[in-house]
Amino acid sequence: MQINEVIVVEGKADTAKIKQAVTADVIETNGSALNLATQGAIVRAAQTRGIIIFTDPDYNGERLRKIITTLVPDAKHAFLTKDAAGAKIKHHSLGIEYASIATIQSVLQAVSDEKKPSVHSNIQRSDLLAWGLINGPKSAKLRTQLAETLNLGYVNGKQLLKRLQMFGIQKGTVKQVLATLEVDE
Repeated sequence: MQINEVIVVEGKADTAKIKQAVTADVIETNGSALNLATQGAIVRAAQTRGIIIFTDPDYNGERLRKIITTLVPDAKHAFLTKDAAGAKIKHHSLGIEYASIATIQSVLQAVSDEKKPSVHSNIQRSDLLAWGLINGPKSAKLRTQLAETLNLGYVNGKQLLKRLQMFGIQKGTVKQVLATLEVDE
């Protein structure tokens, strides 16, 4: 099952479980922290593809849901019951990672828009190498400036290509931004 919107979750375990259940792009908030770079990535995802907020059914999950809804009022929401999120399992907190694959599929299918077009990027890894965004002496600084300009959130070398593709960013856009950046020697 393909989900066209970007799913916003709390952490790595949530991402892993979602990837088992559906084909989708995911942004992690890294728990209850929601830094400015991640906020920018969420807003960018909402503008380009739409987002589905899928947080744990607990205090921190609801707190994050409210913060993200302030940033993106028209975000879609996927909810798990406390039982589906593992409330009956002793000695651990609630979480998406405890839900069954069938439950996750059902919840996401209910809110996803199958007609929403997916976005495509024409950027390849070879482009990133040619532009000096990976494996170069100034790569980290260039990546940081590019990510800030395009609201990609924090990205390392491995994440950059995936994030550019997730948002459907084209070669021309990256070239335009790179032409405006100044990297100190």
